[in-house]
Amino acid sequence: MCADGPIAPSECLSVYDVIRLRRDVRAEFTGEAVDDTTLLRILDAAHRAPSVGNSMPWDFVVLRDPRTLRTFADHVAEKRREFHEALPADRARTFDPIKIEGIVESGTGIVVTHDQTRGGTHVLGRATVPETGIYSTILAIQNLWLAATAEGVGVGWVSFYDTPFLAELIGVPAGVRPVAWLCVGPVDEFQRIPDLERFGWRDRRPLDAAVHWGRYTDRG
Repeated sequence: MCADGPIAPSECLSVYDVIRLRRDVRAEFTGEAVDDTTLLRILDAAHRAPSVGNSMPWDFVVLRDPRTLRTFADHVAEKRREFHEALPADRARTFDPIKIEGIVESGTGIVVTHDQTRGGTHVLGRATVPETGIYSTILAIQNLWLAATAEGVGVGWVSFYDTPFLAELIGVPAGVRPVAWLCVGPVDEFQRIPDLERFGWRDRRPLDAAVHWGRYTDRG
């Protein structure tokens, strides 16, 4: 996809380009809402993710009501304070400037949910590894994120919340699990260096530390 915004219209990105460009966006949202045509194109990409037994256990709840966004943002702010208070003093200072969400600024929230019962009792490929169900939903999130990046649309994954609070806020039925609140919206830019590296929270682990040949080797 060639898109306007942070990506020049003349640039057609390869999948490798998009993977390198993708960021967990917090502060760069323009304040404009992503238009429905683009949003549905992104959600279509998410819905085309591979899933165990073709069970497609995900759903996407699109949230734009300012009151809902503000209610969730206030809840997340409280969880951020709790995390900050639990940190040692040096880590708390490092954490201070790190923004953890863009719930209101993005204008659109997408809650991705997971239904482990989707596909029935006998899901092909899930019998011995039941976690493949949730893995499938995570793949849908990755598809969404990469498609959004190709469109010049930012995504920020919010994980500072209590699951029961979010489930009640958006009316998720029993047995269905909210997996992610994603802040989605046009951005001014994609940071070249991820925030957690820029602010000194944690550096990227090099590839050669993660690749094992023939047998797993403990490298710390």
